[in-house]
Amino acid sequence: MAHELRISGSDGLVKIRNPWAVALLPFITFGIYYLVWWHRINRELCDFGYANDVDLATSPALSTLALFPGGLIIVPALVSYWQGTKRVQEAGRIGGTEPINGWIALLLYITISPAFWAYIQVR
Repeated sequence: MAHELRISGSDGLVKIRNPWAVALLPFITFGIYYLVWWHRINRELCDFGYANDVDLATSPALSTLALFPGGLIIVPALVSYWQGTKRVQEAGRIGGTEPINGWIALLLYITISPAFWAYIQVR
């Protein structure tokens, strides 16, 4: 079960999810959980940015649509991953935690995508 935390200065909530669940549930749900997770973290990043007067996200729906059906032509999905990783890095900087390393994220994405998803979730 995910823990919910309220974003200070906002009505938005952020869920602290188990990285193992993020890495493994897409296989059990045939990828549906991954799309839902991507939409939710982009929504949470948008809320976090709004609470801190920073633009952290475009529409979470567009980020999700870039994966499916946009992923069928590859480029939109790659752009969504790239922009999503940048948003998570910026949120880490704003939140005062160590931001994710873009090179590690790229290496994980290329070699073991579920590890990339877990890495994003941990940060």
